[in-house]
Amino acid sequence: MEVPRFTPGAFVFLLCASSVASYPNGKVTESCRRMIPGHGHSPQPDPPHHVAVSQTTFRPGDQIVVTLSGRPFKGFLVEARDAEDLDGPPVGSFLLKDSQVSQLLTCEDVQASAVSHTSSSKKSEIKVFWKAPSSAPNHIRFLATVVEKYKTYWVHIPSQVISKPNAPPFTTPKATAAPSSTSPPIFHLTKPFSASDCGKKKFCVRSPFNCDPEKDHGCVFLSFTRDDQSVMVEMSGPGEGYLSFALSRDRWMGDDDAYVCIHEDQTVHIQPSYLTGRSRPVMDSRAPLEDMAWRFADGIIQCSFRRKIALPGVKHRFDLNTSYYIFLAHGAAADGLIYKHSKQPLITYEKHDVTMTPQDVGGSHSSLLLKVHGAFMFVAWVTTVSIGVLIARFFRPVWSKVLLFGEAAWFQLHRMLMLTTCVLTCIAFVLPFIYRGGWSWHAGYHPYLGCVVMTLAVLQPLLAAFRPPFHDPRRQIFNWTHWSVGTAARIIAVAAMFLGMDLPGLMLPDPQKTYAMIGFILWHTGAEIVLEIHAFRLSRRVEILDDDRIQILQSRSVSEAEGHTFKKAVFAVYVCGNVTFLIIFLSAISHL
Repeated sequence: MEVPRFTPGAFVFLLCASSVASYPNGKVTESCRRMIPGHGHSPQPDPPHHVAVSQTTFRPGDQIVVTLSGRPFKGFLVEARDAEDLDGPPVGSFLLKDSQVSQLLTCEDVQASAVSHTSSSKKSEIKVFWKAPSSAPNHIRFLATVVEKYKTYWVHIPSQVISKPNAPPFTTPKATAAPSSTSPPIFHLTKPFSASDCGKKKFCVRSPFNCDPEKDHGCVFLSFTRDDQSVMVEMSGPGEGYLSFALSRDRWMGDDDAYVCIHEDQTVHIQPSYLTGRSRPVMDSRAPLEDMAWRFADGIIQCSFRRKIALPGVKHRFDLNTSYYIFLAHGAAADGLIYKHSKQPLITYEKHDVTMTPQDVGGSHSSLLLKVHGAFMFVAWVTTVSIGVLIARFFRPVWSKVLLFGEAAWFQLHRMLMLTTCVLTCIAFVLPFIYRGGWSWHAGYHPYLGCVVMTLAVLQPLLAAFRPPFHDPRRQIFNWTHWSVGTAARIIAVAAMFLGMDLPGLMLPDPQKTYAMIGFILWHTGAEIVLEIHAFRLSRRVEILDDDRIQILQSRSVSEAEGHTFKKAVFAVYVCGNVTFLIIFLSAISHL
């Protein structure tokens, strides 16, 4: 059973971009200062929107109606600024007219100093009230940022200036608030990256390990090449959406230095970003990146850039001459928006300093604890419990007279396999809690089913310890209870495994995992049906022999012996097939 929290991995790549449009809930306090969405696209000129005010003069305490209207839009941000210092902090506070479509934000530690959207639903007009503070400057101008879609937005749409009565004439602002649209030049790559220098001149991370980006289209490749005071980064891999990597001080999401290459409109956008806690990544300025280049061919995204090892004073960018865990992820993108990674990100096994001795390293898409959790559950509920059930149900007459440690062999084997199932389940049960540090609410029904399986697995041996003697009248009740609890545990365990295989922490390859699980179910069910039919036919044959007056004891013995031989043959074939399915599952887990 898996009880997810987010892996470091789960990070990079919730990647649904930041700011006004990519925060459909409007929590965009990161954009308060500059009022610029971090979308990696330039703002549009000539806004088709208008900011109107209900009056042109104000006194402290007045409430001014501010109306933003125009072409339908999804996101917005409205602030009041000193008209003579538009780069200054927000002024005054707002009151809402309709809390269904707008909400108050705290900017620059001033409560209700800005207004934003509550959802990404389209709207064409927003009305709010602005309350003038006692310390208001002489002249106020309202500014609005409007997002129509991810890459289509307008910033600093101004209202007319409103002024205090008898205020000095309005003068030219100290600084314009117009954002700069300049960005570093971007070049085009002409061929795939090479892995020939990995471990020699390049520090490389590859998935699968040792894959070749020049030959293997499924290869996800990341390399770092140090050159004096800078590092050249190359990244490539399959995908119509995005590729990304991040540097992290730990194996958990939060405070990570991330870089994303997004394929859109036959172009690849190279975008730095950062993560704060378990929130969506925030796209950042491209200024620290140099020599950016990209290529998209045959479904392969390639991008490269250079950045200085140390960037003093640049927030959210880590110094590269320190050891970090490295994450690699990819997923879908549409209309500039980045969606959650399609597979759990690859995480290096340990921290690495990419500026030191070149290495060629790999990683895993799953934690070792989760791998062991999955492996133990598969061993318990695919193999040991299944074989144990067949032995108890069909092999009592076969091994009833064979003793093992003083008791019937079939019973000893059954008890040993069931106790093994119980022990493996108990160990596997606690591993996700150790890994996640507690319960997670992000794993769907899987942890709940796992708790039920754990309870039933522990209950079975406790019931068996108190079973009545063979001729006790309550023995029949025990038999039915023992069978019912065991059967319920097996069915729920299979359902839990189906769900667990799809969880991000242990996402086995699809559709092979589904086919393998269905194949196991059919294989086990088929073996039970064959043995059930054989047992029925054997009992009928013995009954006929008993009714035949000329039947001799030897005939019955021969019949039973032949039946036992058939059962043993079926059992041997079943065990071989069962172990084959187990190897398939364990192999898939080991390659994560």
